[in-house]
Amino acid sequence: MARTASRRTAFATRRTGRRHPLVATLMALPLAALLLLVFDGWETVATQASSVGAMLGR
Repeated sequence: MARTASRRTAFATRRTGRRHPLVATLMALPLAALLLLVFDGWETVATQASSVGAMLGR
């Protein structure tokens, strides 16, 4: 029974650790791309980028 408890503890400490930012980005990018395609977000992103560029004087 002690071995089972130690396994659970080892598993719990691994799961509570923080994920590397690159791994989190790679996990989120496919969903973000899908949402952009489904909701026609490419035009919105382009519009916002051009607005920011205009504010910065470019």
